[in-house]
Amino acid sequence: MTRITRLLVANRGEIARRVFRTAREMGIATVAVYAEPDRDAPFAREATQAVSLGGTTAAETYLSIPKLIDAAERSGADAIHPGYGFLSENASFAQAVIDAGLTWVGPSPEVIASMGDKLAAKALLAKAGVPMLPGLDLTGISIEEASAFAEQAGYPVLVKASGGGGGRGMRVVTEPSQLEASIAEAAREAAAAFGNDTVFIEKYVQPARHIEVQILGDTHGNLIHCFERECSIQRRHQKVIEEAPSLALDDVLRQRICSAALDVGRAIGYTSVGTVEFLRAPDGQFYFLEVNTRIQVEHPVTEAITGLDLVREQIQIAMGEPISVSQADLTIRGHAIEARLYAEDPEQNFLPAAGRVLLWDPPRTPGLRIESAVETGSEISVHFDPLLAKFIAHAPTRTEAAAALANALATTRVHGATTNRDFLVNTLRHPAFLAGDTTTSFIETHKPGRTREIEETDLRVALAAASLSEGATGTSPFHVGRPLLWQDSAFTPMTTYRHRLGESSVHHVALRDGSYDLTVDGVHTSACATIDGDNVWLETEEARESVRIFRNADNIFVQDRFGEIVLTELPRFPDAKGVEQAGGYLAPMPGKVIEVVAKVGDAVTRGQHLLTLEAMKMEHRIVAATDGVIRSLNVVPGQQVEAGAVLLELEPSEVPKQ
Repeated sequence: MTRITRLLVANRGEIARRVFRTAREMGIATVAVYAEPDRDAPFAREATQAVSLGGTTAAETYLSIPKLIDAAERSGADAIHPGYGFLSENASFAQAVIDAGLTWVGPSPEVIASMGDKLAAKALLAKAGVPMLPGLDLTGISIEEASAFAEQAGYPVLVKASGGGGGRGMRVVTEPSQLEASIAEAAREAAAAFGNDTVFIEKYVQPARHIEVQILGDTHGNLIHCFERECSIQRRHQKVIEEAPSLALDDVLRQRICSAALDVGRAIGYTSVGTVEFLRAPDGQFYFLEVNTRIQVEHPVTEAITGLDLVREQIQIAMGEPISVSQADLTIRGHAIEARLYAEDPEQNFLPAAGRVLLWDPPRTPGLRIESAVETGSEISVHFDPLLAKFIAHAPTRTEAAAALANALATTRVHGATTNRDFLVNTLRHPAFLAGDTTTSFIETHKPGRTREIEETDLRVALAAASLSEGATGTSPFHVGRPLLWQDSAFTPMTTYRHRLGESSVHHVALRDGSYDLTVDGVHTSACATIDGDNVWLETEEARESVRIFRNADNIFVQDRFGEIVLTELPRFPDAKGVEQAGGYLAPMPGKVIEVVAKVGDAVTRGQHLLTLEAMKMEHRIVAATDGVIRSLNVVPGQQVEAGAVLLELEPSEVPKQ
């Protein structure tokens, strides 16, 4: 047996914190490694020791094998846990760890290599009788041959990176005219993300269910499964909501798909924690997708329904110990759902959104597990994945778990960051989700709201609370401590706030009995208020509501039971502003220009591809919003740009007179 005494986690964010937690419980010292943008991140402070990797980007730090091995040696670590992403499925890294005399917490380099190439994995496992979708390796294949395969398989087809995952290097092709460009884009994105531009094409099954099976194998010949997870709700082929068990499986199909996962594990001699992913077609057939030779982002839902600590199992297996349970010991207990809270803008096709978390305050309720990468004041870097936190609800039934998870997300205070929180809440409360209609086309089919629908009553409460709480100095039941501004007069001037729905004006008069005559957008009402710290209880003729207020400069973040309403207090006197450059196309986020398709003088049509921006290892196409003519181009391929930089100017075509 090998004893691990000091464990280095070659990762960052919430997964590093997750591994540290179990290691501490096992009495194992921990080592964090960090890039400069992560110097003050929570994970870098929670380990026993933290080592700087001396760089800014992923390539300079978390993807640098020599730096990681050096950090382990300098810190006295005797083992390395890779987490997920980065080098977690890199056979060369696993071998380097072993060659350095350290313990690798994961499967063998040979197994990682065999499964890291999806094409090789499919070929190997097809011989073991695992069901496969028809596919074609595009290496050395002409566009004519690729087109012929796609026609034979039938559109839509999927172009997919052979050496990666996480939705990168993937393109769904719905018609022949898209195929050549999609292959080029997928290969380019795969090369940037994984250093491997090999792509293949396979039949795209839709609607489908994404089902994965958790397996555990040890060096004593034991191999078990921990049932399935369903991860069908995805955007850009990346999972956002996962659950266990799946409503798409009955007992017979569950047995078949879990047995197939064990066949995969036996065929490759799997040890450690891993996941076998399948696609379930509408006719009930299932097909192999890939093996993830690492811990998964969504592992907490499996832990919730089985009671296992999968990170503990990983570490114990790496030390040569057997799996702590047998197959007969495991049963499914209740239902668990996980939602991934990302710093991204759902209204901008889920573009990653860098920035600063001004306030992080999630709820703490029974049955709720939160694994976060951030805290109040955390900077969201453009260099890394924008996952802020995972919320996991476990309850006796799926309906209860969904309700608890939606409520937890809605009441989380995550001010300052643009997130997918409202989209997640809308999805979890959508009738189709609650009915179990969770296919991979869920978002496109059911179109859950990407932002909160703000009710007029909720907006009025937010506006009133923001106005009455401004400058408050004291508290008493149903009375707001008067701000210094109001002490010499019961009258206050009208305040105007901008919000997502437009602008609103609020005016109030303090009355002798401690209440207020309140006017919001011309609607009069009587109001009483109680302020306790940042909590405001507002009682009007309509209802009594509780909201929480957070101020940052002119921005006021109002948190109610349904989510966040952001108000911006406008100056009472006009402020001269510069005129925005007409027709300018602005960079939605910091990034690198990797392709410029348009040229000055080009006549373009609405929706036409103009240039491509790479940020957070994802390609983002900038397209024409209108017909028009390109008047100027301000960027060239390879250029780094900041958010808001003017990329190009397009002069819209004149609208024909009716």
